[in-house]
Amino acid sequence: MARPSLKIGLLSSPWVAVPPQAFGGTQMIVDQLARGLAAAGQSITVFATGENTVPDSTAHGASSATDGLIGESAVELQHVMAGYEALAGCDVVHDHTLLGPAWALAAGRGEVLTTCRRPLTDELRSVYRRYAAHMPVVATSHDQIARAPEIAISRVIHDGVDLDRFPMGGGAGGYLLFLGRLAPANGVREAVFLSRAVGRPLVIAAKMREPAEYAYFDEEVRPLLGDDVMFVGEAVDGARLDLLAGATALLNPIHRPESFGLVMTEALACGTPVVTCPTSAASEIVEHGVTGFICADRRRLLDALAQVGDLDRSACRAAVAERFSADCTVAAYLSLYEQMVNRVSER
Repeated sequence: MARPSLKIGLLSSPWVAVPPQAFGGTQMIVDQLARGLAAAGQSITVFATGENTVPDSTAHGASSATDGLIGESAVELQHVMAGYEALAGCDVVHDHTLLGPAWALAAGRGEVLTTCRRPLTDELRSVYRRYAAHMPVVATSHDQIARAPEIAISRVIHDGVDLDRFPMGGGAGGYLLFLGRLAPANGVREAVFLSRAVGRPLVIAAKMREPAEYAYFDEEVRPLLGDDVMFVGEAVDGARLDLLAGATALLNPIHRPESFGLVMTEALACGTPVVTCPTSAASEIVEHGVTGFICADRRRLLDALAQVGDLDRSACRAAVAERFSADCTVAAYLSLYEQMVNRVSER
């Protein structure tokens, strides 16, 4: 007997369009969820920005993406208030914003869940502890919840990637790849020094939109560029995928907490192993010695870079297919949505 279709609302942020043209991990996941749930026979409504182009869904949102105003509470609150009005007829609303759950609670909206895609540090621990007392809160990694054990997380659901959109590559470019934000804690300078120490060219593909990012690039990164270290800016669409597929390895010497680490699963999806540090969810994503290396210090990072080309790239992609595919993510969320709706029907 077929499961009844649910009316599911996906509330994205006002900062980036769905799907994103370049940077925007959350918006990529919203897009994948919408497509996957629609393919599973669910009725999907996406509330995002005016540029939303998700097929098989009712798109809402009158404004353009406002990435220049990221963090402006008035902009986000106006967006989520309109979003909950638009999603009033849904059986479940899956909120991917920070302020949206607070508005839902204030407005007495039921059957709302939220996914936290930020590190649970400082003030956010208090925020999500209160959210979790009233609605399901999903974490994207076990490391994320280990840092805030007082929060009653409902489930851990890893962010998945659509393997059909990630080409299997053979690392033909012969370069190491740094892919991420231009921020000191992401380790771009360390990536330069490591790549030079092992005599490998490095390609830096990084987001640079905010004043602090431009300043960091000009002061700390630009002086390091040369024939062996190339900066290509923020790689979008096919260029990003080509870079991932052509790399010998993703070099990710990050030393700040993340909620998950989507760039690592994207690399693995292209068959590209990951060399990273034991930070956040790295141990949940990378199998040391099989799909990459997790290294605690410079010496181990250098040893790993000398060996990484010998790893089986097909094992990297297979790991994503088994544990981090978009299908896995969609199935896990659909199970949670159904549980929420069934709980209401049993009352």
